[in-house]
Amino acid sequence: MINDFTFGRVLIIGDLLLDCYIHGSVDRISPEAPVPVLLRAKHSTVPGGAANVAMNAAALGCAVSLVGLVGQDASAQELRRVIARQDTISLDHLVDDADWVTITKTRVLSGRQQIVRIDDEPSIVVPPAIQEKLIASALKALEAADVVVCSDYAKGVLSDEVLQAVMQAANLRRIPVVVDPKRKDLSAYKGAQLITPNRKELSSATGLPVGSDTEIHLAALAAQKQFGGDVLVTRSEEGMTLLERSGRMTHAHVPKSEVFDVSGAGDTVVATIAAMISAKADLQTAMVIATNAASIVVGKLGTATVSRAELSAALKSKIEKDGVIASLTQAQEIIAAWRHHGARIVFTNGCFDLLHPGHIALIRAAAQEGDKLIVALNSDDSVRRLKGAERPLQDEQARATVMGALRDVDLVVIFDEDTPYETITALKPDILVKGADYTEDQVVGGDVVKSYGGRVVLADLVSGRSTTSIVKKMKADQGPGATLAGHV
Repeated sequence: MINDFTFGRVLIIGDLLLDCYIHGSVDRISPEAPVPVLLRAKHSTVPGGAANVAMNAAALGCAVSLVGLVGQDASAQELRRVIARQDTISLDHLVDDADWVTITKTRVLSGRQQIVRIDDEPSIVVPPAIQEKLIASALKALEAADVVVCSDYAKGVLSDEVLQAVMQAANLRRIPVVVDPKRKDLSAYKGAQLITPNRKELSSATGLPVGSDTEIHLAALAAQKQFGGDVLVTRSEEGMTLLERSGRMTHAHVPKSEVFDVSGAGDTVVATIAAMISAKADLQTAMVIATNAASIVVGKLGTATVSRAELSAALKSKIEKDGVIASLTQAQEIIAAWRHHGARIVFTNGCFDLLHPGHIALIRAAAQEGDKLIVALNSDDSVRRLKGAERPLQDEQARATVMGALRDVDLVVIFDEDTPYETITALKPDILVKGADYTEDQVVGGDVVKSYGGRVVLADLVSGRSTTSIVKKMKADQGPGATLAGHV
């Protein structure tokens, strides 16, 4: 779970924004013009842009150094004040300039409906002297960083010169760099480990369509050719797709949630990814965690953050809700998520035609060996080949439903082969459990599990209990020549 990770130090450099919200209600149209009249109720301000990335990273437990540019104006003072609510964010590396207007976005809302947005932005580009100050501040902050985030809102802070200096210094120190990009030419981000474009940004940068999985894959490949790193594409309700430099592509589904506001969701994603990288997590784990963080933040109104406690609760809920009966492909995805949360996976298998105390004892013993128990069931065809034409007594869906209803069972898969060898190879459980009527060298798939450091456990059996013996007794009770047709 998220609480098992120890997050490090994150340097965030980029465009700083102040997000303002004017809340009220609309009851009438103005007599002066056909526009709504807002009765103002309250006014609030929160950090935006790179400052929101910093707030999200700090909320997860990272120590953050923030580098960016502000003016010498009231908005800058307010931005500093609201950032200071997170005492793990250092503002020592901010650069201020009297000629710069602190970027401010004011949103006017009636209830949850945004009526208009008013932007205050500087009309000048960042001058070379200020770029040098930004570079000096970034290089100083880099000395104590475990990961760097470049939050590019295309407002001028991340110029070619600033990006190049940060990338070179980070690469020399072997510090990973994550970029939330806005440029149409991604080659400016060469040296970054990872970029996190959304679909629109990816399409704009590559000139390619991004409507399907195949199109996303091709566009991500084109993006990789431009800057040379890994690409994590955020796809709103369709989740995220990660294309690594190795060529491996992974997809994470976003948990269902009510969407109130998507502003700042990209900030939450890049902050969560950076936090996970600082904790030495792999990118697949980081992506899974980030999809859950994004699903939380879009349920909040306005620019917002996700706390460590919120994310931990969401992950716990998701891991508990993952389906019980699954295909092999679905099982692989579920197990990958469980592993990203730190769970140890236990596997056992059988026909489980008629559940009896011996089966229950085996299941309970298996469940105690780890965190999540997978039970693999022989399909109907597989059972017939192994047990004869009169078996199974219950079809595979009935057996799977009964097995899945057991408290100790977390996932049920059905396999059609005579043995679960291929299923074990695909799912790669940490612990393989069979009854003690086997020896360890007789356990199918035991060699596979032990090859990557897993173990085989032989559980004690309840004597005199087996489906075969129950079937024989049922036949004997019915008399000579009886079959079990219609008995169950």
